Amino acid sequence: MIRGVFDEHNAPRHGTVYSDPATDNLFELFQTAGSVLWIAEIDNEIVGCCGVYPTEGLDRDCTELVKFYLQDKVHGRGTGRKLMEQCIHFAKELGYSRLYLESLPQFSRAVTMYLKLGFTNLSLPLGNSGHTTCNIWMIKEM
Repeated sequence: MIRGVFDEHNAPRHGTVYSDPATDNLFELFQTAGSVLWIAEIDNEIVGCCGVYPTEGLDRDCTELVKFYLQDKVHGRGTGRKLMEQCIHFAKELGYSRLYLESLPQFSRAVTMYLKLGFTNLSLPLGNSGHTTCNIWMIKEM
């Protein structure tokens, strides 16, 4: 589903989640303490996901919003907002005071949502996600 969203938006494959080997092993990845991945399903089909992960290199008070992808057919239904709110709530429950994310211009609808939810732009990336092609970096103070 994640790679399909990249294809739908003509997003770069190299240096992104698309080519990240962890994308094929999400169950194992999200066994890490302090992480969670929520999925959205319609008629037993996964149509979206969003998670929180303690990315290497981030300060202790900061976690990363990760794997936020929705199929085009569910845009405008509030699915993305619900997933995001779950992640923000989870991060606060764990005691984080900041939520970081990385994105691409091809996902401008998501970037608009981030801004509405209180994220602000950064001029440089934080942490060591390995997603070197991402060129939008944002933070939310919680």
